[in-house]
Amino acid sequence: MKKKVAITILVCVSIIICSFIYILTRYQNTSSERLPDRYDEDIIQVQSKVDKDNDGIDDQTDILQGALEYIDSHPKYKSKYYQTGYPDDEYGVCTDVVAYALKNAGYDLRTLVDEDIENNPDDYNIDNPDKNIDFRRVRNLKIYFSHTAISLTTDIDEIEEWQGGDIVIFKNHIGIVSERRNENGVPYVIHHNSPWQKTYEQDILEKREDIEGHYRVTE
Repeated sequence: MKKKVAITILVCVSIIICSFIYILTRYQNTSSERLPDRYDEDIIQVQSKVDKDNDGIDDQTDILQGALEYIDSHPKYKSKYYQTGYPDDEYGVCTDVVAYALKNAGYDLRTLVDEDIENNPDDYNIDNPDKNIDFRRVRNLKIYFSHTAISLTTDIDEIEEWQGGDIVIFKNHIGIVSERRNENGVPYVIHHNSPWQKTYEQDILEKREDIEGHYRVTE
């Protein structure tokens, strides 16, 4: 009897460990090297007609470059509150990738979200707005981008519609679409998902079943 109990416990523990490992690694399918892109001639990277910060670089490109520059700092995943809103140390979360990407193009997401909350309080349903943290919550960014950005397809099979610099929103996560694509033409995602994340630019779109939004800031 004791032997059966011990075996049952061992099996349960094994299942729990395997499940934990699966959860941690299910979105880590990423090549360390850029895969051959057979779609270079077919898929032309979109460029925006807008240059918000007048730096000679269009917004779409600026946002993409901003995301890449931010993850190049190798931020560590940790949720903290900052009096300035934007993390000013080596830590960050998924929303900070988007905030810094937009900041590189001249958009202050902190101020923009705060203004949208003030103008549309019923949509956000926030009891005590705090501009230093509201723009760093995925649930608020879902609402903000639905108000202000161009809504695009969530069907990843429409690969030409997914462009570097776009914003992709999952159920509880957010990231920037990369110009880097896998062998199927599906783009990678620049994001910050967890403390166990191997790389910040990953081939995850085909594995995610919780895509809730796909947006482009400017035409």
